[in-house]
Amino acid sequence: MSEASDQSSGPVTTGTVKPRVLSGIQPTADSFHLGNYLGALRQWVALQDTHDAFYCVVDLHAITVRHDPAALRRRTRVAAAQLLAMGLDPDRATIFVQSQVPEHTELAWVLGCLTGFGEAGRMTQFKDKSAKQGATGTTVGLFTYPILQAADILLYSPEPGPGERALRVPVGEDQRQHLELTRTLAQRFNHRFGDTFVLPDASIIEGAAKITDLQEPTAKMSKSASSPQGIIDVLEEPGPMRKKIMRAVTDTGTEVRFDEEGKAGIANLLRIYSALEGVSIADLERRYEGSGYGRFKKDLAALVVDTFTPIRERTLKLLDDQDGLDRILADGAGRAGAVARRTMEVVRDRVGFAGRALDR
Repeated sequence: MSEASDQSSGPVTTGTVKPRVLSGIQPTADSFHLGNYLGALRQWVALQDTHDAFYCVVDLHAITVRHDPAALRRRTRVAAAQLLAMGLDPDRATIFVQSQVPEHTELAWVLGCLTGFGEAGRMTQFKDKSAKQGATGTTVGLFTYPILQAADILLYSPEPGPGERALRVPVGEDQRQHLELTRTLAQRFNHRFGDTFVLPDASIIEGAAKITDLQEPTAKMSKSASSPQGIIDVLEEPGPMRKKIMRAVTDTGTEVRFDEEGKAGIANLLRIYSALEGVSIADLERRYEGSGYGRFKKDLAALVVDTFTPIRERTLKLLDDQDGLDRILADGAGRAGAVARRTMEVVRDRVGFAGRALDR
C-alpha cells in the first residue's frame, strides 16, 4: 500500500486529486445509536467514494471525563467494528484510532500555545459541561478539548501541489464553534510561521437527519441525556428495538402528519422512516392517511430492525476476530501516521524546533 499523501493517502489511487475529509467519533458507549447513524455515520460511507477520507475513533477525547480503562479499550474496538459493519471500507478510506497516531497530541500542544485562555474559555460546550460538573469535576483536558480537535483536523491538511487543496469536516451545529476555532488557529499559525495549513470548511452532510429522543421528542437523542427507552442502539436486539418504536411518544390524535410543533413525536418518527427508506415525508403521509398510528409504528419498527440487524451481525463477526480487526486498525494508523508525520516535520521546522528539521 502506498504512503499517504495529498495525492494518495489511501490504498486506492486515481489520476484525480480528491478533496480530503476528516471526521471522528468517540468510543464512549457500547453501541452507536440511531441518531449517530442517520446524523453522520451513514453519510461517511458515501463520502469515501468522493473524498480522500480519514475517519478516526477519538479515544483521546473520551478520557476528558472519568472512565474505565477496560471499557474504553473494548468500546474502541466496538466502535471501529461498527464503522466497518456500516460499510466503511479500509480499501477506500483510512480508518484508525486517534491515540495510535501520537502526532495528534504533539500538534495539540503547539496549537495550545497559540490559543488565548479567554478564547478557549468561550467555547459553549465547555461552559455547559463545566457548569454541570463543577470546578472539581472539570478537567484541563475538557478545557483544551477543542484544541485537540483542531489538531485532529489540521494534522491532515493537504500538502501543496496540483489540484484542489480542500479539507472538509462534516459537522453538526453543536460543533460549528469548534471548527471556527480551528480555522482561527490555522490562520494564526500561517500568519506567524508561513503558509502551512489549509483552512478547513464545514461540510453539512446531505441527507443528515435530526433525530430526537423517542420519549422526549423535543430533545436530541443522546447517550448522555436520553433515557434507555428514548434511544435506539445500533447493536440492540430486535425485540427491545421494536418495543421502543411501538412505545414512542406521539400525541392524543391518530393522524400520521408532520407537525413539528403540534405532533413532535410523530414528526420525529416520520423523519426516521423517511431517512431509512429514502422516501419523502409527504409520500409517507399519503401512504398512512387514515390508517392511524398502530400500522405506521409497526411498519417503522420492522424497517428499523431490518436496517440494523445485518449491521449488528457483521459487527459481532468482526469482534470475534479481534486480531483481524486490530490489523485493520494498525494499517489505518500506519497510513494516517504517514500523513501526520509529514505535517509535523513541517510544523517543527517552521516553529523552530531543533534536531528534527525538515530536510531541505
